[in-house]
Amino acid sequence: MALLQSIEPLAAVSTPAEPAPALPAARPPHRIATDTEALAAAQRYAARIAPGAAQRDRERLLPWDALDDFVATGLWAITVPREYGGPGVSAGTLAEVTALVSAADGSIGQIPQNHFYALEVLRVGGTDAQKRFFYGRVLAGDRFGNALAEIGHQDFQRRTRLVPDGEGFRVQGRKFYCTGALYAHWIPTLVVTREEGRDVTYLAFVPRTAEGVHVTDDWDGFGQRVTGSGSVQFDDVRVEPEWVVPFLASFERPTPIGPLAQILHAAIDLGLARGALAATLPFVREHARPWIDARVERAADDPLLIQQVGETAVRLRAAEALVRRAGRFVDAAQADPTEQRVAEASIAVAEARALTTTASLDAGTRLFELGGTSATTGQKGLDRFWRNARTHTLHDPVRWKYHAIGNFHLNGRIPPRHGAI
Repeated sequence: MALLQSIEPLAAVSTPAEPAPALPAARPPHRIATDTEALAAAQRYAARIAPGAAQRDRERLLPWDALDDFVATGLWAITVPREYGGPGVSAGTLAEVTALVSAADGSIGQIPQNHFYALEVLRVGGTDAQKRFFYGRVLAGDRFGNALAEIGHQDFQRRTRLVPDGEGFRVQGRKFYCTGALYAHWIPTLVVTREEGRDVTYLAFVPRTAEGVHVTDDWDGFGQRVTGSGSVQFDDVRVEPEWVVPFLASFERPTPIGPLAQILHAAIDLGLARGALAATLPFVREHARPWIDARVERAADDPLLIQQVGETAVRLRAAEALVRRAGRFVDAAQADPTEQRVAEASIAVAEARALTTTASLDAGTRLFELGGTSATTGQKGLDRFWRNARTHTLHDPVRWKYHAIGNFHLNGRIPPRHGAI
């Protein structure tokens, strides 16, 4: 019997068992009602966390209080559909919220990316009972992390197993790059089980406090330093059938899961580009020195420096426009997930990701080129923009974005359906 078949009857008659949360909400989250309210909340929150971003990065201070504040704003629940008590904001609004937070602190902006990814997998493949339970937990303040990738194996060739155990299951395996798992109440985990002679993939929502779950804070990348992207070990961890959502099935048909995941990555890079340019302008005005051949008193009057600021600003504005455009395509794919609409959304998001990658790296590099040697001193922490952008833009290779874009426009080829495009 297929696992999904065994889940559906249980989900229809029972409510998923609720574990004791590892990190109870510090205070009940605000209920955001509209896209406009979400954007205003993100602007206020970004202003609160920006002053401490350099110190958190420099000293690797894990942002527990900032995350509690983030959840309390209600922003972690903005993709919960209206029929389940949330505002169901547009993809463009979700992207802009992510960009606003990432401009203030790139690490904090990335932490909920997989939270929203898991919510989309749930929306597409979960039963009504599963949606009511997990959406309810998010509205109450629960955070989802992730345990998707595995070291030593290509994507979609996973070794973490879901093994039947009476009326439930056991999870056994090890994951890495588990962004947000350190801070999570639940760790959505990609698992495989054997069905009808083949491996089938599911997303198991594993309680952070379950016996046998070991989260290790061993992420030591030079950027995105406080994302909590370490490793998770699952040692014979018990999970209930109601906590398991189809995953492979969500990609065997056209769904907007991949485009939604990818527009969030584009938004993180867009925010990093904004943050770098915002840091560049006052530094040039107040600290940089003009080049001798410019024959001006202020660096801000150096004509070649002005030209480079203009180039950076134009590239950033173009990236913003592509992200907004991609959001409209994702909205269309969510409303009507035909093969063509999902393909168009994937390509629109890939175009945005290609340019936000360039924009974020360019803005981080130009900060030093225009600010001069004094911009490199460690106390200022200006290097975090480039380090964060360089680290995050490696999430999946932009060269394959260009390939998918070119193949779609030139040959009419539909891009592959998976979470990386």
